[in-house]
Amino acid sequence: MAQPLTIEDLRILAKRRVPRMFYDYADSGAWTEGTYRANETDFAVIKLRQRVAVDMTNRTLASTMVGQPVAMPVALAPTGLTGMQHADGEILAARAAAKAGVPFTLSTMSICSLEDIANHVGKPFWFQLYVMKDRDFIARLIQRAKDAGVTALVLTLDLQILGQRHKDIRNGLSAPPKPTIANLINLATKPRWCLGMLDTPRRSFGNIVGHAKGVGDLSSLSSWTAEQFDPALSWDDVKWIKDLWGGKLILKGILDPEDAEMAAKSGADALIVSNHGGRQLDGALSSIAALPAIVEQVGGRMEILFDGGIRSGQDVIKALALGAHGTFIGRAFLYGLGAMGEEGVTRCLDIIRKELDITMALCGLRDVRDVDGRILVGGKG
Repeated sequence: MAQPLTIEDLRILAKRRVPRMFYDYADSGAWTEGTYRANETDFAVIKLRQRVAVDMTNRTLASTMVGQPVAMPVALAPTGLTGMQHADGEILAARAAAKAGVPFTLSTMSICSLEDIANHVGKPFWFQLYVMKDRDFIARLIQRAKDAGVTALVLTLDLQILGQRHKDIRNGLSAPPKPTIANLINLATKPRWCLGMLDTPRRSFGNIVGHAKGVGDLSSLSSWTAEQFDPALSWDDVKWIKDLWGGKLILKGILDPEDAEMAAKSGADALIVSNHGGRQLDGALSSIAALPAIVEQVGGRMEILFDGGIRSGQDVIKALALGAHGTFIGRAFLYGLGAMGEEGVTRCLDIIRKELDITMALCGLRDVRDVDGRILVGGKG
């Protein structure tokens, strides 16, 4: 087929190649999916100022995220079950990120483990932490992250209880997946995916199975995860984790200025404006709509990062113009991974890089660090 030119091209190819239950897991939101859709569509109303007859030579996209140099202000977001979009998916995505000079963030709910990434990629990476009731397990997980060379910890705050995603229930997505007739028929139409999975031992949650008490296999994992997400999570727990970790700490899942204020007072290095990809509270603001108020509240006191709905380099520059210091992509790279493995993630990052570079130039800027509200219609620098 022709070389994918857009993230949408990668999405269409991924939908053809990934089993329905795993494609739907990545490409779904809670309840009506209204917030999930708004994450994408709300970018469209933000208009850019085109400038002409300005010097567009010697452009640079180099920046930093939490003090670490990045080739462009884009990181791969933590996504659960990444290794079910493609065999060894987290390893492949981390390799593509390392080649592109951008951070990769491993999820607690990944298929490949912390140790897998450390051993197979050989470059520093970030790790996303869910807070479980078993604090001993969390303490050991943080130590494993230190031992694996993780350079920033991303603490997710918006998954104390799980939002309901209808597609997952209808598809029988569980641990282990339900072998319904419909699922088996669908698997039979995905030979490339099946062969990849047969060729890897990584088919479970690598950070949990064999590490959490009482979880020796997939059959015991489902009940453990259902019981372990901690609805009593508080800012005291954030302090405990900050002290235990001792390194760069990023708080993910901030959508309200009052919570942003608490994040700033916690001493964390950065926050991520995020609604969990529209997978938690349906009817919440899109991430891009929530961003300006959070920038106004705490922008001068901590680094503000952005996650939610990015499908192009133009989306990246709009988030930067509204005050984000850097951005995360989740579904966009998952589409690339499901479509073409490591090559697809590389292709995704290339698409976003090129769109970001060209858009920045046509807005009259040469350095991505200079992007601000000046490039938006009606905006201010």
